[in-house]
Amino acid sequence: MKISIRPVLKELLRNKVLYLMAVPGVVFFLLFNYLPMFGIIIAFKDFNFRAGILGSKWVGFKNFEFFFRSEYAWLVTKNTLILNSLFIATGVVLQVGFALMLNEVKNRAFKRLSQSFMFFPYFISWIIVSVFSYNLFHSEYGALNSLLKWMGLNPVSWYSNADYWTWIMVVINDWKWTGFGVIVYLAALAGINEELYEAARIDGASRWKQTVHISIPLIMPTVTVLTLLSIGRILNSDFGMIYGIVGDNSMLYRTTNVIDTFVFRALRQLGDIGMASAAGFYQSVVGFVLVLASNYLTRRYSEEGALF
Repeated sequence: MKISIRPVLKELLRNKVLYLMAVPGVVFFLLFNYLPMFGIIIAFKDFNFRAGILGSKWVGFKNFEFFFRSEYAWLVTKNTLILNSLFIATGVVLQVGFALMLNEVKNRAFKRLSQSFMFFPYFISWIIVSVFSYNLFHSEYGALNSLLKWMGLNPVSWYSNADYWTWIMVVINDWKWTGFGVIVYLAALAGINEELYEAARIDGASRWKQTVHISIPLIMPTVTVLTLLSIGRILNSDFGMIYGIVGDNSMLYRTTNVIDTFVFRALRQLGDIGMASAAGFYQSVVGFVLVLASNYLTRRYSEEGALF
């Protein structure tokens, strides 16, 4: 079978500007996403710095056994799934909800001011957020316990009770990321044809009915795609947030110790790079399977919302 490269060259010349614009993104993904995939073999080796990746001893699945047989394997997997599921669920509801509300605001000055206030937390680093949370939840001098004392209630030892921290982390995560998501969904709402709303108003539809029957259905493909992408990273927690806020406080590990923080602590204490690579490979495989499964289910009910 003869393969001709002439059609390919014609396509490249016809759209050369678009392909040149895509080059930085392609190079970025090649360098930081595809090239490092060679390091996956470290998960199957007893890595030695002197021997290097190729020269290290092949140990098969022993690194995976070390992770799955540890007493923390189920705990960190469960915590990762619970926290990220709550992050996704509450994030979608808040982001879509605030985007729909702001879309109804006609005062441009108020709308821009609201967006700015909501988007501002996105630029604050997790180290600064950890300082805020420490001053808020400190047992003796924290603002929250001071408020409880002023109200005549008993103070709470926040940093010694792990039960509170699942929802504390959810609130902090939503506070930081809601503004960013709102902008994405506002952009999707801005792309809806205004004639649809005009036709609905002529038919006597209220603003609520316009939102329910026009706005929400037309942004659902965007919501679905972003949710699918989030599900693909459901085992990859925000290490900066969790470690920055919790640190090495072992009393909170029961609800906040996730795979990323477990790997970091194990790597720091044991120096076992093979085990850390095995845990990372486990995260990637599960995420890949979840994306395929979620995309399959989505395509069965709504082809527009599927990734592929």
